[in-house]
Amino acid sequence: MKTTDAKRSPAALLPAAWGATRLMLLLFVFKVYVFPGPDVTSDVSVIYRDWYEVLRTGTFPLDDVTWQYPPAAALAVLSPALLPFLSYATAFFVLACAADLAVLLLLRYAGRRPGRSERGAWVWVAGVPLLGPTVYARYDVMVTAVAVAALLAAARHPRAAGALAAFGALLKVWPALVLLGVRGRRAWAAAAVTGAVVAGLFALAMPGAFAFLTFQRDRGTEVESLGALVLHVARHHGWDGQVLLNYGSVEFLGPYVGAVSTAALALTVTAFGWLLLWRLRGSRFEAHTAADAAFVAVLMFTVTSRVISPQYMVWLVGLAAVCLCFRADRMGVPVALVLAASLVTVLEFPVWFGHVVASDALGVTLLFVRNGLLVAAALLAARVLWRQTVPRRAPAPRPSAQAARADGAPLSS
Repeated sequence: MKTTDAKRSPAALLPAAWGATRLMLLLFVFKVYVFPGPDVTSDVSVIYRDWYEVLRTGTFPLDDVTWQYPPAAALAVLSPALLPFLSYATAFFVLACAADLAVLLLLRYAGRRPGRSERGAWVWVAGVPLLGPTVYARYDVMVTAVAVAALLAAARHPRAAGALAAFGALLKVWPALVLLGVRGRRAWAAAAVTGAVVAGLFALAMPGAFAFLTFQRDRGTEVESLGALVLHVARHHGWDGQVLLNYGSVEFLGPYVGAVSTAALALTVTAFGWLLLWRLRGSRFEAHTAADAAFVAVLMFTVTSRVISPQYMVWLVGLAAVCLCFRADRMGVPVALVLAASLVTVLEFPVWFGHVVASDALGVTLLFVRNGLLVAAALLAARVLWRQTVPRRAPAPRPSAQAARADGAPLSS
């Protein structure tokens, strides 16, 4: 009897931990308890709700430059209509929690298959609450659920994986990177067909489906990004730029910001070049390679982006969880660094975001630590991916003694 109880307790521990931590998040977004820092739920109750009113008329927010999302994002914003008996914000938080639960169920199911592990489910359970209530106050958890489903389907159902990746990309672009480490044509063909059909339907049904492509031309550098660290330090040496709410985020505007943004773009191009080289050189693909490749790619593009919003960390936690679903995976250290970066992220936003905006010692230190952890995670994860998939070139064979004598070469003493 004791043995049976011992075996059952770990199985009950995972859902219990999820339930306790998610209850805490719901209490924060419903403001039963007030989380430190600025109110992160206003995006749902104000911005998302305003978009909802426009989208339900059959058009995209054509005059709102803060709408910077692919057309399928409209489905996430409209999703609270599924629960008409609740207020918009309440319904959104409930659906975000449901998406969170869906990820847990996917990871737990995958973790019980041969050669798999429940480590991934534990990464999700532990990582999400580290980010605080922001997770439920953005639609990124819904996008992450789609990307996780695509990665877990990649090995046995490549067509489903391709379709899910394409749909995710039309929700928020980055899930397209899920296909980077997927081999075979079926997934890519399914992604192309799904993407074309869904995009075409939106283009025909709703005016302005792709207006978002022109809405970010004049963006600055967001204050939490890696490149922003240069400008934070420059403020202490006489730089006369400004910190303003721009395109829906708090950004630096002023002299040399364009150069910093260009440098970030150059780093992104470099990261893309490395990923392309890896894809051409890699040949030892295993069951976990697709998850590892997606994790590395999203890490690279997050680190080099001129915008690192806190909700981006949800993507990384989800992909990290999929990596550790595989018992043979070796991404343990980069995953631990991402979890540590998640904890620092909730401190820099929302807890001490005022210090970040002011570029004071605390704010800059938090950014150096968080972004440093992400850079380290990206470099280490890239190293693991390369070493596990790219075969080493064998050194040229040295001539034998008999061959040397035959050629008349003198032998060394």
